[in-house]
Amino acid sequence: VLKYPEDFTAKVIGVKDGDTIEVLFNKVPIVIRLEHIDCPERRQPYGKKAKQFVSDYIFGKTVNVISNGKKDRWGRLVAVIKFEGKNINKELVKNGLAMHFKKYSKDKSYSLLEQKVIKLEFGLNKM
Repeated sequence: VLKYPEDFTAKVIGVKDGDTIEVLFNKVPIVIRLEHIDCPERRQPYGKKAKQFVSDYIFGKTVNVISNGKKDRWGRLVAVIKFEGKNINKELVKNGLAMHFKKYSKDKSYSLLEQKVIKLEFGLNKM
C-alpha cells in the first residue's frame, strides 16, 4: 500500500468532475476526491460548470495536496487541494459549485461559506 506524505505537491493531469481530480506524484497517477465538499455530477445542473471551473483553475498546474491519507470507498485519496495560496475545495463552495459534504465532514468553515453563498444567491439576508 502506497503511503503519501500529509502535504505534497503534484501536477494535475486530469479533472474527472468538480470534486475528483487526478494528479501525478513521483510518476504515479493518484485519483483524489476533494475533501469536505460535494459537487453536482456531470449530468446534474452545474455539474459541467464545476468540472470546467476546476479545469480552468488547476489543470496542468502543480498543486499542494493536503491529506491525512484517508481513502474513500472507491480508493480515492481524500484531500484538500491548494493552488497559489487558495483552497480549491473552498473556492468551489464560494462560487456556488459545491456544497459542504456534511455526511463526511465536520469542518464548520465549509458550512459557513455555503450559508453565505445561499444568502447572497437568494437574497435571504433576512434569515
